[in-house]
Amino acid sequence: MTDPGQTLLALDFDGTLAHIVEDPASAYIHPDSLAALRRLGPVLAAIVIITGRPVDEARRLGRFEEGEGLEDLVVCGQYGAERWDAASGDVRRPTRPDAVHDLAERLPSWLAEHDAERLRIEDKGLAIALHTRGIAPGLLDTLSPQLAALAAEFDLHMEPGRQVLEFRAHRTDKGETLRRAVEAIQPRSLVFAGDDLGDLPAFREAIALREDGLDVTLVCSASAEQDALVELSDVVLDGPDAVAAWLTELADRFAPGRPAAS
Repeated sequence: MTDPGQTLLALDFDGTLAHIVEDPASAYIHPDSLAALRRLGPVLAAIVIITGRPVDEARRLGRFEEGEGLEDLVVCGQYGAERWDAASGDVRRPTRPDAVHDLAERLPSWLAEHDAERLRIEDKGLAIALHTRGIAPGLLDTLSPQLAALAAEFDLHMEPGRQVLEFRAHRTDKGETLRRAVEAIQPRSLVFAGDDLGDLPAFREAIALREDGLDVTLVCSASAEQDALVELSDVVLDGPDAVAAWLTELADRFAPGRPAAS
C-alpha cells in the first residue's frame, strides 16, 4: 500500500479482527484493531468487512458505531448476502430460505439420533451453523458424510470452517462480494485479510484481480487450526493480536496525526 487514498482495505472478522472463542456471541473485535480502523477510515478509499456472521451481529461485536472514523464503513454479512452501509444506515437482508427454516426444525432431533446433541446450533437466519469448539473437536469430521447427505436432502450448501460447519442456501461467497466491492470503489490497490477456508474464494478473486493489474496484498491471520491461506499470502501474521499490531502500524504510517476516537 503506497497511496492510502486509493486503497480498499477488506477484512474478515472472526479469527482476523476478533479472537475465535467458545461462545461466538462474545467474540468482540480486538480493541487495538478497532482503534486502528477508526484512524484509517478517513484516509483510505474504503474499509469493507466481509464476514460469515449475520450483519447485525458483526455490527454489535465490531462496535463500529460507538465512535468516530468509520462513518463510511461497509459490513457485508453472511458472505455478502447481507449488507450494511454506515453512511446511509441502510441494511439489506434477504428473506430466510424455506430450506434453512426446515433444517432448523429438523436438526435438533437429527443430532440426537446421531449422538451429537452436544453440538452447539447457531441459527444465523440465512444459515445454520454447528459448532464443536470446547465440546467435541473431532465430531464434525466423524459426522461429515452424514452431514453432507443432510445438506443434500435440503439442497443446502455446506461450508466448513474452524471447528464449525455451516449450511446455507445462497451461493454468494467472499470472492464474489470482494469483486463487487472492487468494481464499486475502483481502487488502485487492495488489501484483504482473512484466516479460514471461507476466505479462500476472496484470496482467489484477489489473485485474479492482481493478474488483471490491481496492486494486491493478501494477509493471513494464521493459526494452528488452519493453514490453507499461508502459501497464498504476502503477509502472514500470528492471529488477531498480530493483526491488531499490523493495523496499528498502518495507522501510524498513514494517519500519524489522527488519534483513535473514544
